[in-house]
Amino acid sequence: MHFNAVLLYRFMILILDFGSQVTQLIARRVREAGVYCEIWPFSADPEKIRQLAPRGIILSGGPASVLDDQSPRAPQVVWDLNVPILGICYGQQTMAAQLGGAVDAGKTREFGRANITIQQPSALFGNFWPVGHAPQVWMSHGDHVAKLPQGFRVIASSEGAPFAAIAHEEKKIFGVQFHPEVAHTPDGAKLFQQFVHGVCGCAPDWTMTSFRKSEIEKIRTKVGQEKVICGLSGGVDSAVAAVLIHEAIRDQLTCIFVDHGLLRAGEREQVETLFKQHYNIPLVVVDAATEFLGALAGVSDPEVKRKTIGKLFIDVFEREAKKIGGAAFLAQGTLYPDVIESVSFTGGPSVTIKSHHNVGGLPARMNLKLLEPLRELFKDEVRALGRDLGLPEAFVKRHPFPGPGLAIRVLGDVTPERLEILRNADAVYLDAIRQAGLYDDIWQAFAVLLPVRSVGVMGDGRTYDNVLALRAVTSVDGMTADSFAFSHEFLQRVSTRLVNEVRGINRVVYDVTSKPPGTIEWE
Repeated sequence: MHFNAVLLYRFMILILDFGSQVTQLIARRVREAGVYCEIWPFSADPEKIRQLAPRGIILSGGPASVLDDQSPRAPQVVWDLNVPILGICYGQQTMAAQLGGAVDAGKTREFGRANITIQQPSALFGNFWPVGHAPQVWMSHGDHVAKLPQGFRVIASSEGAPFAAIAHEEKKIFGVQFHPEVAHTPDGAKLFQQFVHGVCGCAPDWTMTSFRKSEIEKIRTKVGQEKVICGLSGGVDSAVAAVLIHEAIRDQLTCIFVDHGLLRAGEREQVETLFKQHYNIPLVVVDAATEFLGALAGVSDPEVKRKTIGKLFIDVFEREAKKIGGAAFLAQGTLYPDVIESVSFTGGPSVTIKSHHNVGGLPARMNLKLLEPLRELFKDEVRALGRDLGLPEAFVKRHPFPGPGLAIRVLGDVTPERLEILRNADAVYLDAIRQAGLYDDIWQAFAVLLPVRSVGVMGDGRTYDNVLALRAVTSVDGMTADSFAFSHEFLQRVSTRLVNEVRGINRVVYDVTSKPPGTIEWE
């Protein structure tokens, strides 16, 4: 989970993950402050932590109880490095327990919004939370600190948490019972800024311009004179990866775009125009629709679809690599959320979330090494890098599109007829969103063809056609999502268009489900 970033940036923060669902938000806040950070498991090798030499360490929240015998603890190296430490929720509790304090289960719990009262000035609060101020925060705890370790003092309290924030100012060790990383703590970003800048002394040297420069050098060093093939999906991630790699090694890169028959309307033409005409990057377009659709015939389980498509992608790339000859690397647009969701730090289900990504490596028979230049980035950082590289704004702003394409949005059997209905419906839906000026307000919008048919009346005749579901969500980094609140007028207008313009649809529904951390695709 680490990338030797200490060699690339002067300052970096290490986040030790104890299994919180929102650990990735801590990383977001730190990076928004212009400081590079990485998330490592609490069980990381102490010697590797020492070698990383972080300027500060953040201990995340987590679902365990410090009172349980087998609950996780921070490694001793955390306390031995003599760098600033910030413990959040469970991180505060294990900090207190490990340094000589005590934690109780208590009779009161706090879940949701609360207000804390600032009791004493602290380097953690700087000037933005003065004594007597009562900021709103987000609490989510049952256990709480009951006794402070030696040298600590209370700097903030709440009705349900007398030790809502604690500090050892001399050692620069701080703990907060609340979650400053979530949006429900309005000033949480300021707290992280104060910790990384004011306490840890980190300058904001994490920018996409600095990343671009350092990553180009890394690519050149890693690749040398070898050839690279890059798999394009039509989405932002693989496009940005390809343009970045091309800037580094020029004609050593050949891009491969597989038309698997599961693309959105006009996708193939858009990719060919961008890479062949705009960037003049060598591009091989493989027409493999018959091969993919044949393999998907009769397959209805979404996970089987993913694995089938993933295997075929590997087969196609292997075949094309042999045709190109001499390629040593396969490049792809893996992002940091893909990595986080594909690694289970605490034994949870996250190991299966991103099964269609090759974040765990490639089959040995391919004899290709992975090149993943975006592996350190969140989605919005990829968009910023795309702008820095000069990609057209319309392409940079494109909504995410899953690797398995429309196959997982055709629920049930995937047939050419059902794909054509969905492709046309998806195009009408996105066009209506653009015409309403809402496209940039939405993280991802797509249509889903349900395995349901409905009786309806159109004009003087009865129909027996498909039901279409629409989904649109807002998100920052693709790890969580809330449904987008379309007006009734818009939904009525787009539903009318879909029924009138797409043959095979006679009923439309809208999905308003929010999504917890994890993939936001609907399948």
